[in-house]
Amino acid sequence: MNNMGNQTKSNKTALKVYYDGLCKVCSKEINHYKKQRGANRIQFIDIFSSGFNAASEKLDPTQIHKVMHVRRQDGSVATRVDAFIEIWSILPKYQWLARIAKNRLFKSGLEMSYSCFALVRPFLPRYADSAECQDSPYCEVKK
Repeated sequence: MNNMGNQTKSNKTALKVYYDGLCKVCSKEINHYKKQRGANRIQFIDIFSSGFNAASEKLDPTQIHKVMHVRRQDGSVATRVDAFIEIWSILPKYQWLARIAKNRLFKSGLEMSYSCFALVRPFLPRYADSAECQDSPYCEVKK
């Protein structure tokens, strides 16, 4: 019985990842993560799904559409590169990257790269045919 309790604890969701399911690049990356060992400990939440409500998650509805957000098991939120470090820390295949990304110089470079990505992300290919995007005030680029 004790082993069952430990097994349940180790399989508990460690992280909630909020992602833009209408962004083709974002979705491709998230789908890759979903296939990795350890992904069962991550809850992936599409911020464009009909049931998602940023306010009920205590997240800023505008900011969550601008940069990556994750919620740790303790309830705290990480954004931008720190969000990716949290994801990588859980997935065994990427734990080495999480360790490197915590290095101040390396992280600084990642932050600059992420800032550039965040600026161009609204112009990347989207699943713009979907009603969610057409009706959303957060879809920056419309047909």
